[in-house]
Amino acid sequence: MDALSVRQNNILGLAGEKGRVDVEKLSAMYEVSAQTIRKDLNVLCDKQLLQRIHGGAIVGSGIENVSYEARRLLAPGSKEEIGREAAKLIPDNSSLLINIGTTTEQVAHALKDHWGLLVITNNINAVNIMKDFLGVELIIAGGQVRRSDGGIVGVAAVDFINQFKADYAVIGVSAIDEDGSLLDYDFSEIRVAQAIIKNARHVILVADSIKLGRTAPIRIGHISEINTIVTDDVLPTNIQAICREHDVRVLVVEE
Repeated sequence: MDALSVRQNNILGLAGEKGRVDVEKLSAMYEVSAQTIRKDLNVLCDKQLLQRIHGGAIVGSGIENVSYEARRLLAPGSKEEIGREAAKLIPDNSSLLINIGTTTEQVAHALKDHWGLLVITNNINAVNIMKDFLGVELIIAGGQVRRSDGGIVGVAAVDFINQFKADYAVIGVSAIDEDGSLLDYDFSEIRVAQAIIKNARHVILVADSIKLGRTAPIRIGHISEINTIVTDDVLPTNIQAICREHDVRVLVVEE
């Protein structure tokens, strides 16, 4: 899938913040023709990142997630920085649980120079990234392979994760609600994510700011169950208050 242009990435970010974007306003903002903006929106909609409406486009309904390949195009620079910062929190000679997600994949990339690391995951993509890392021993969960994103899900995967007690966990979510709820779209993935949170001593949530402008129908858990959040922008005031109340450390990276 072709990468987005800088303007298309910016438009996508605006849509995430406001819920929708308007052709005429974008045309004035970027000093380009309305036709150029319509082409940008068509690209974003073709990649299932936005939905076209008369005069502009909106973020998806919140019932169905965008494709996994399309999600890789969302804020790629921020995800890389988040991945590098999260990897710094994980010491050598420790154990780590990682779930499915495009941002957790970036954490996997950043573990290349770690040593004595035991990684347990239900993420086939993370396994492919780390399989040649000499300092990393990999264990992959058994269960149903979800073709859409390479996640291993289902009861067997949950039972497998429940056998471990890891030093750290790195998890990604699809959305963060204003009340601090962590949300996702797929019930089968929810159970695995909950098992990962339960079976780690220190849970690291990696989430770019787009997650704060989205919604999803299924609850994984709550920010209060997280120890550290690594993100790319200052959190909303209400989320900051929740983090302070529950002693959740927040690290903000810069792209």
